Order: sequence, then structure tokens, then C-alpha cells
Amino acid sequence: MVGSDGEQIGIKPLPEALAIARSLDLDLVEVADKANPPVCRIMDYGKFKYETAQKAKESRRKSTNVSVKEMKYRPKIGGGDFETKTRKVEKFLDEGHKVKVTIMFRGREVAHPELGKKILDHVAETVAHLARVEAYPRLDGRNMVMVLGPDKKAQAAHAAALKREAEEHGEPVPDTDETTTPIGGEEPSTNGAAPASPLDDTETETETETETVPSAGLPTEDDAAEADPTVSPDPATASSDLPTA
Repeated sequence: MVGSDGEQIGIKPLPEALAIARSLDLDLVEVADKANPPVCRIMDYGKFKYETAQKAKESRRKSTNVSVKEMKYRPKIGGGDFETKTRKVEKFLDEGHKVKVTIMFRGREVAHPELGKKILDHVAETVAHLARVEAYPRLDGRNMVMVLGPDKKAQAAHAAALKREAEEHGEPVPDTDETTTPIGGEEPSTNGAAPASPLDDTETETETETETVPSAGLPTEDDAAEADPTVSPDPATASSDLPTA
């Protein structure tokens, strides 16, 4: 029998062991039923089950499901196809997967394995900032295979280098505090007048020019009235001067 603090109590009959557990308001749990005599421990069984479930949950959360992806190349692959496939390899590695890179030979191409190895070396060099070579190129039938695995140290170093380069060559972020609206939603005061936009300035100038355009010597209605007293500048006034029936 083992106490709640891990201390060895010794061999006790079952009624006495149950009485000790009940006096401590704990449970008597059999932990080794095949031992002779069986081993029991005094504990809080509900707390024990809860802690066990939490540990299992934490271990499942930390565990990552790593799978092996495969990307196939050809010895005569073009530059555009090579870049596209290599970007997919980088994506797989960034997600934490291993990548099996395969070169497929056809016909007499198998007689020139150096072409496939050249492509595999190029792939490994391109993704060196994300992965390391776990299985070096080797012939497998009519294929040449290489396995890449994610390299956390290389990824961290690459991210730090990018950040350092951005800080050295990046432009400073402009301060936009002066142009932002202050807290409370109130715009800056302009002595009761709203600031005019460039469009408003253009309209104001146009109206001013329209008001100051001269009449270019054309006679107005008032000039015509002065020249001929019978002509009234206002039709309403002229109709009021006519004799009524």
C-alpha cells in the first residue's frame, strides 16, 4: 500500500486500507493488480483522471502530423516548370512536411543519371533556406530519388536575415498622427469654416471669372430703355403702363 504522498505504508488488510483512505477523504485505487500482493495507492481518483486527460490533450496538441509529399521532375524540364514545382516544394516544407523529389527517366535517359542529379542538386540549393537533405540522390529503378526535410534553424536564420535586410534598406514609416482624426471624431477647428478642397478652389475661381467677364460692348436692357423711353426694361412694368379697357 502506498500513501497519498508516495510513502510506503506496507502490507495492510483491505478493511484497514479502506479505513485509512476514508479517514483522509481520498480513494483507494489498485495500481498493480498482477503484483503479489496487489499494490494499491491512496489518491484523489477524480483529480487523477482529470490530470491524465489534460496531459493526453496537451501531447496531442503538440504532436504534428508529418507526411511525406512527392514532387516529380523530368530531366528535360523547362525553366518555368522547374520554378513552379520548386515553389510547391517550398510550400510543403514551410508547412512542416517532408518532400520526396523524384526524377523520372524515360528510354535512354536512364543512361545519363548525371542529368537527374544536376536537377536534384539545383532543387536542394534553391530550398536550402528551408530544408536539409535527409536522403541524398540515389537511383531507384528508372527513377532518381532525394528526400528533403524541414530545417527549423535554417528557416529561423533566413527570417532573421530578411528582417535585418528590411531594417537596413527599408524606408521609414511616415507618421500619420497629424492627419488622423482625433479621438472623439471631431475634425480640427478652422475658425468655423470648413477647409476648401482643390475642387472647391477651382469652382470659386471659375465663378469669380464669370462674374468679372465684361459685356464686350453689347447693349443691355437698361441702355435700350434710356435710348427709347417707350421700351421698358421689364416686361411686367411695360404691361402695367398700357391703358386698360
